[in-house]
Amino acid sequence: MGVLRVERSAASGLAAKASGVAWRDYDIQLTVYAVLLAAIGLTMAYSHTTAQLGEGLVAGTTFARGLVWAGLALVVYAAATTFDYRWLRTLTWPIYVVNLALLVATLLLGDADAASSRWISVLGFQFQFSELAKILMIIVLARYLADREQKLDSLTSIVGACLVVAPPWILVLLQPDLGTSLVFVAILGGMLFMAGASLRWLGALAVAGLAALPLVWTYVLHDYQRERLTSFIDPGRDPLGAGFQLLTAHDAVVSGGFLGAGLTNGAQNQSDLLPVQTTDFVFAILAEELGFVGCVVVFLLFTALIWRVLAIAWRSRDPFGLMVGAGIASMILFQLTVNVGMVLGIMPITGIPLPFITHGGSSLLSMAIGLGVLQSIAIRQQRAEW
Repeated sequence: MGVLRVERSAASGLAAKASGVAWRDYDIQLTVYAVLLAAIGLTMAYSHTTAQLGEGLVAGTTFARGLVWAGLALVVYAAATTFDYRWLRTLTWPIYVVNLALLVATLLLGDADAASSRWISVLGFQFQFSELAKILMIIVLARYLADREQKLDSLTSIVGACLVVAPPWILVLLQPDLGTSLVFVAILGGMLFMAGASLRWLGALAVAGLAALPLVWTYVLHDYQRERLTSFIDPGRDPLGAGFQLLTAHDAVVSGGFLGAGLTNGAQNQSDLLPVQTTDFVFAILAEELGFVGCVVVFLLFTALIWRVLAIAWRSRDPFGLMVGAGIASMILFQLTVNVGMVLGIMPITGIPLPFITHGGSSLLSMAIGLGVLQSIAIRQQRAEW
């Protein structure tokens, strides 16, 4: 009996250790890589502001706004880390309803921008709730998949996951925001794959999606979206129209060479000819001013960041933590691949931002929330060590 009491006491101690907050498990590397990427984004914002105005720290400029958003992101990151992520699992379906409500509000109240309703202005700040919707959707889908971890060889469970994602996906597509809607699909596919869903059924759904593309092309996409998607095939066909962005971005990348022209010295940056060069096409200016070396550094930082995200996910003691990490890793990898691909002219222009580097408060805050939740998992749900 005495031995049994000792064993029970030891087991209770391990359980308490696992359920508490172990700050020694805080993943400092995840924070460092994210901060370095955000610093590169701020550097590009400074370069753009200085190239246009001759000085960087001017109120209301890209760089000044970037500093404000970066400060807010640090606060949000700390708050998300401190918050016990297990409450997110408990509140999953209220979160889902809030997510839908924010997307509906964007459609009804959003400010028009390039034939879309994507932004809601609050106290002078513009929020793009479709960015936040990515993180909220990862949380909801993580709960759904975690509850069915033994049933994902069933078509019913896989179709159920698709039905969970469908309402926010449709609302985002109606804004219209094609790029973010594609990110939703990537998150869904990545999380299903990491959850161990049947590859046979995933393949069947992928074939069904491809078969539906002609209908989407004809009845869902707008004319300007179709022009963007096809311009990368032959940008020279309309060099002053649909192909202008791609040709200008190509010139910027090629002119950067190995070491780049240096901050504020890029010709495209100084002339401000490249549309959305601080947002969707910021990588072109980065390549122009920091060169091949700068691009390699960015890729290495993203690789290291995704590695840490997956490491936290794999060490999680529950399937919910694994699924959250899988969703965030899928989101970052897809956005990195597509954004750089469209700048290089090997992928269609879809308006997908480059995480941390693209100037945009909503994107940065959403990434801060996602990585903060991961840190909350790291310090609360690591495997107990004997």
